[in-house]
Amino acid sequence: MNTLPSPGGAARPAGPVPARAGIGLRFPHHQQVLAGRPDVGWLEVHPENYLGAGPFTEDLDIIRRDYPISLHATGLSLGSADGVDDAHLADIVSLCRRVEPGLISDHLSWSAGGGLHLPDLLPLPYDEETLAVTARNINRVQTALGRSILIENPSTYLAFADSALTEAQFLSELVFATGCGVLLDVNNIAVTGGNLGEAPAHRLELLLDYVPPTAIGEIHLAGHAVQRLDDGVILRIDDHGSPVSPEVWSLFEAAIARLGPRPALIEWDTDIPAFSVLQAEAATAQSILDRLAWRSARAAAG
Repeated sequence: MNTLPSPGGAARPAGPVPARAGIGLRFPHHQQVLAGRPDVGWLEVHPENYLGAGPFTEDLDIIRRDYPISLHATGLSLGSADGVDDAHLADIVSLCRRVEPGLISDHLSWSAGGGLHLPDLLPLPYDEETLAVTARNINRVQTALGRSILIENPSTYLAFADSALTEAQFLSELVFATGCGVLLDVNNIAVTGGNLGEAPAHRLELLLDYVPPTAIGEIHLAGHAVQRLDDGVILRIDDHGSPVSPEVWSLFEAAIARLGPRPALIEWDTDIPAFSVLQAEAATAQSILDRLAWRSARAAAG
């Protein structure tokens, strides 16, 4: 396995994503990571940003030697009735062979259909027809990759009136139908719960009740915006543009208390701050992981 010297002089190999806090790597921080190799448990990137040849892809070739890498896709359109685009899937497979990521994920959403590709992650109705379509697409992706992927619960702003299943039930059915895992985004739990008038803590409990604990392979943490509309309604917007809120930290702690340690990622995609800000957020996530692991070990010891 290839390694590069870490800041302290020791070699830290890349490989499986550990149950530690990681950071979503974005272009503005490439050079800082390359030059300083900061102490971060792992890094996650959007593969769509690295599908072509160029300096950023070359950067990733170097960075992956020293950090475990997760690929978090945004363009597979797993809920599309038209199926997964052949060319895009081939590009993702090629990048995976090049990067050898520890985890691969995408969203429970759709973004392509009828020859159109939309720059958004659009919601799905949770019914049997959509379940069959999504399962078929996930199976195709997993067959092409030769491995399972994680599916992220989305942020939603409205509910489909004809959904026959809850989101928790839908994700559980996908896990059993395809063998995929789940990427639990606790910020999305807060956003969706707030927008649909549900208590986010209760929404999280339902998801953890339905989805097998062993299927949850990663947790996302991010900030979201809160706006008051003209009619007084409070709208939460999943913009990944601010620190993690106290409510989301509380949801994260509740999830880890039930699941045990999991890889936990800090996402920040708009108004991207200094890397030190992301490190501070990751340090908070790591402190929660460490504290709950200590409590668990103490309880096991009697």
